[in-house]
Amino acid sequence: MRRNGDIRVADSVSARACMDNVYREAIRGIPALVLPAIMPGGIYGGIFTPTEAAAVCFTYALVIGFVTRRLRLKNTSEAIIRGAAVTGAVMIILLFIFVMTRAMVLEQIPTQIALWLTSISDNRLVLLLINVILLLIGMVVDDASGSILAAIVLLPVANEIGIHPIHFAAIVGVNIAAGNITPPCAPLLYLAGAVGKASLVEMLGPTLKFLLIGYVPVILLVTYIPDLALFLPRVLLGIG
Repeated sequence: MRRNGDIRVADSVSARACMDNVYREAIRGIPALVLPAIMPGGIYGGIFTPTEAAAVCFTYALVIGFVTRRLRLKNTSEAIIRGAAVTGAVMIILLFIFVMTRAMVLEQIPTQIALWLTSISDNRLVLLLINVILLLIGMVVDDASGSILAAIVLLPVANEIGIHPIHFAAIVGVNIAAGNITPPCAPLLYLAGAVGKASLVEMLGPTLKFLLIGYVPVILLVTYIPDLALFLPRVLLGIG
């Protein structure tokens, strides 16, 4: 941080002024914070389908934009076009990811990987290889397809070496998430870049640092310390 000349320290303010500012910004943010609750709440509550949820959220965002005067007639079309461009880019990425996933299944690559892993006797090495494979899966397919592939290919291997299914799910989650922000495919990274108007060159360095310093230790901890994933299920669900 000291070497970053763009960072400027803000002027010191009192604790009361800081809390007043937090309260004021929280009140201003309520309309926007409601939006994420509408989508899962409406879908899981059976009020509307995912497609209808998208339409409801779009309408809600449009209304809030006009009410808060962040949107006006002259810039509404620009915002819609920009949103459509981001959505279209993500859909193209997902299209090719689905094609690659289908090709892998047709070529029986997952089956070959599972057979190879079951031939290894060292469980710690198998766990490490599972992490590497999951990370690679996350790099080339989306999170939904990656989770399905992991369940089909690697769950039997994990069961064979004594990994609890919930522990395995945690391993899958952290690895697929890391893979989804790791090039070459990295759908979540490209989506974030499109929203934040950042190029891949700008994002690559900080992303790799984040992965090496932050994500890799978390993956190793979740993998080799099962209680991190199983503590709450044991307390709340009473699993063995």
